[in-house]
Amino acid sequence: MADITRRLGWRHLRGAPTAHVRHHRGGKLLHDGPGLSFWFRALTAAVSEVPVDDRELAMTFHARTSDFQDVAVQATVTYRVSDPALAAARLDFSIDPDSGVWRGAPLEQLGTLLTETAQQHALDVLARTTLAAALVDGVAAVRERVAVGLGAEPRLPATGIEVVAVRVVALRPEPEVERALRTPARELIQQEADRATYERRAVAVERERAIAENELDSQIELARREEQLVDQRGTNARREAEEHAAADAVRAGAEAARTVRLADAEAARSVRLARAEAEGAREVGEARAQAQAAWLRVHGEVDVATLHALTGTRLAENLPNIESVTVTPDVLTGLLARFGTGERA
Repeated sequence: MADITRRLGWRHLRGAPTAHVRHHRGGKLLHDGPGLSFWFRALTAAVSEVPVDDRELAMTFHARTSDFQDVAVQATVTYRVSDPALAAARLDFSIDPDSGVWRGAPLEQLGTLLTETAQQHALDVLARTTLAAALVDGVAAVRERVAVGLGAEPRLPATGIEVVAVRVVALRPEPEVERALRTPARELIQQEADRATYERRAVAVERERAIAENELDSQIELARREEQLVDQRGTNARREAEEHAAADAVRAGAEAARTVRLADAEAARSVRLARAEAEGAREVGEARAQAQAAWLRVHGEVDVATLHALTGTRLAENLPNIESVTVTPDVLTGLLARFGTGERA
């Protein structure tokens, strides 16, 4: 949009490098070109501004395939105005002298022209193509056909329009059909995923089997070595037992010889002790016999009163210790009677 300022009934226009400005006054062309800057009077001037830069026109329309399936086409057309004078003559690019805004909607007219032309060629292609083929190769086919059709459209050069590029973004069926078409692919992907899962499980099982076989081989080897260890331990135990038995036999022989020697020495000592005891007993017996004979001889020579006194002394020596003596009248009477009898005697 041009930049317009006011000064005392005059207007000053300053255009952009991408805008082609045409200034007419009284039917005469006074200014013509991009990026112009000039003064003009609003009452006598007719000013138009034609954009000459590349512009993107996005379009979306629906088409039907040969198998009666609806598809949505998303495309973008890049165009520019190659002949501003011709475009200004065919379309209303005039601007308001006070605000610099277009009086009409020229770009919308260009967009409608390009959209309807591109749609016509896309429909022509898709009407003879099945949905499956359109989804596979339809983007390239539609892009090529629309580009060729727009290049051959006579109205565009007559309007001063040049098509720079055509891009088809997507061809999409209805959501229900798209989901239905995705189902086989999803099933195939799921099958591939299941197959990968099964293969991974099979590999895992194979690895577990190999690990189990290695563990079994290790256990077998360990059992074999344990068997060798047990045999070696048995051999060592037998050898140790034999050595212990030989040592015990030697020890037993030495102990028996020592016992025999001790028994012989003990027997000899016992014989000597027995002989000594017998000799001592004989001598003691003879001494006792001699003492007894002397005792009897002495007692045979002593009178009866002395023997009675010795007997009482010996009896007193053998009597127990008497703390107290209780004399009853009966005992005292008997003793006195005996004493009296003895005195008379």
